[in-house]
Amino acid sequence: MTQVQFNNALLGLRDKLHYYALSLTSDSERADDLLQETMLKALTYRDKFTQNTNFKAWIYTIMKNTFINDYRRNVKTRNTFDDSNNDFHLLFSKDKVYPAPDSFYSTKEINKSIDELEDEYRIPFTMFLDGYKYKEIAEELDLPLGTVKSRIFFTRKKLEKSLHEYAIN
Repeated sequence: MTQVQFNNALLGLRDKLHYYALSLTSDSERADDLLQETMLKALTYRDKFTQNTNFKAWIYTIMKNTFINDYRRNVKTRNTFDDSNNDFHLLFSKDKVYPAPDSFYSTKEINKSIDELEDEYRIPFTMFLDGYKYKEIAEELDLPLGTVKSRIFFTRKKLEKSLHEYAIN
């Protein structure tokens, strides 16, 4: 497909794409933005289009994926504001730990239960508790990522069973 044929095919789908964008966004301005971004991506990645395949499906997939990615990005950055007075939460330091009086005993018991685990479970779990990511643990211990995840999962289950009396109900 030549550049001219590609552009003509893209412009021929403009009205249908706009209608599809409206169905996704339910907002005329956002639909215009989505259409513009989709057409720009189609032109930018023209070389990725495979000859003798469904051009219309390719363009619609670009639009759908662009919409989904934008939606996910907006959900992550969305801020919720309310009228309540949250000054207490702003002044309260999250770095300080204020343990309950009975928690010292339970902390000892929890640490004892962790220490009693076999090394293959205890080491990845304590690394996870220390803030390591699964991938970092896998690299450090030279284990597959799935193995690390399953060992941490099973360690949690073992600890739940052995420490059921300390569970918060």
